[in-house]
Amino acid sequence: MNAVKIAMWSGPRNISTALMRSFENREDTFVSDEPFYAHYLQQTGIDHPMRKEVIEAGSSDWDEVSQYITGIIPQNKSVWYQKHMVQHNLPGVNLKWTEKVLNCFLIRDPKEVILSYTKKYEITSIHQLGFPQQSELYNKIKYDTGRSPLVIDSKNILMNPINILNKLCQKLEIPFSDKMLSWPSGKRDSDGVWGEYWYDNVEKSTGFKAYQKKDDKIPNKYAVIYEKSMKYYQQLFERRLH
Repeated sequence: MNAVKIAMWSGPRNISTALMRSFENREDTFVSDEPFYAHYLQQTGIDHPMRKEVIEAGSSDWDEVSQYITGIIPQNKSVWYQKHMVQHNLPGVNLKWTEKVLNCFLIRDPKEVILSYTKKYEITSIHQLGFPQQSELYNKIKYDTGRSPLVIDSKNILMNPINILNKLCQKLEIPFSDKMLSWPSGKRDSDGVWGEYWYDNVEKSTGFKAYQKKDDKIPNKYAVIYEKSMKYYQQLFERRLH
């Protein structure tokens, strides 16, 4: 099998870390957890939890990271799964490297993202949620490469993991492995240092949790952000694997 590099683009409060666990449990796969996070924090000055530790643990040099993640797959593996956050692509960064990988988009219903996000943070901009950036990046990659990136919806994965993961692997031209459906609980050396703050639930997990519909209402103050997010989400939702 040829070497396959997968860039999975997500926003916050999705199942991105669980999906990384799923791929890491394959015997042929090496994973990287948000390789551009240090650059993002260094450039923006945003005070995220463990900011200092994240910057010290990673590289803040965009070009250095880009070269690394498009280079030889570490540990003699044939698949490189890279978990990326669209918010980390700041205006003006060089995205030429995305032409050397298989780009996939992990999306989630904005209502569910907003309800989850606001448990920890106030939302002051739609860009915190990543929906505009996902749409923009999708269109850019499609234009630059002439290929439509793959799109998967977290709800579809949670409702039927074996179905969606099978179809995803087919599209990526890698064999499906049932090892992707469950994994041992606990921390991973591959987790970003921020896992100490964010990954409690995923560390306890041994597989994808069954989908649970959220019946709560979105606070009125987020109505406009929700409506705008839905327009971006819908564009990618129509292209999802299902």
